[in-house]
Amino acid sequence: MSDEELKALEKEVKKTKRQANEAASVLHDLIEDRLPDAYGELMGIAQATYDACKAWDEANKKFLAASSAAA
Repeated sequence: MSDEELKALEKEVKKTKRQANEAASVLHDLIEDRLPDAYGELMGIAQATYDACKAWDEANKKFLAASSAAA
């Protein structure tokens, strides 16, 4: 794998981590500030947070595997 490809994978990890952190922040705000009144939003926000974290995990695993193979 080329250096450019590794950098692209690393960039994807950073992007997905930022997105996961943003989703977690939205979930945190819901829990801290708006529950129990906004309980109807909980499942959607929780699913979006789960999906964002899973995307980060997959990107990170791909990057780590590629880094190990390149070393």
